[in-house]
Amino acid sequence: PLSKGGSIAEGIQKERAILEQVKKRADYIIDTSNILTRELKEKINDIFVLHEAFDSLMITVGSFGFKYGIPIDSDLVFDVRFLPNPFYIPELKELTGNDAPVNDYVMGFEESRVFLNKLLDLLEFLIPKYIKEGKNSLVISIGCTGGKHRSVTIANQLYLALKQKGHSVRLRHDDMEKEL
Repeated sequence: PLSKGGSIAEGIQKERAILEQVKKRADYIIDTSNILTRELKEKINDIFVLHEAFDSLMITVGSFGFKYGIPIDSDLVFDVRFLPNPFYIPELKELTGNDAPVNDYVMGFEESRVFLNKLLDLLEFLIPKYIKEGKNSLVISIGCTGGKHRSVTIANQLYLALKQKGHSVRLRHDDMEKEL
């Protein structure tokens, strides 16, 4: 409604200016730009029903293939092309990191487990710093060659570990289906 005679972007800027004082007095600010309706319901339930600590940072963990390009919205990018590649195992080639045999293959290597633990350690250091700085969204992109095996496996494992630690986290696989 505030964009009459102008652009939508101008209307949004006017709305933000009008609501600035309300925002300053708010106890909770939830950026809904990148969350699904059910995720908003969960966040509201966590705050007002379960009385859990409010964490305004929405973490997106994603996988991608370097041959398709790094996702433009990435805040942190990690390259897992150093891990053994299931692509060269005939019975795993057509599967993805969402399939148990590929997951078991990738996570069966010590370097995969060590990498994941070191990555979690780094993120546990960084996440509170991002929250303190007022960041609402953190996009962690995990890449391998095609975005189908290693990156999907590591992204899935990272997603589960962050969720288990109580973070608000979503999962996406940008390139997993491109060659299926």
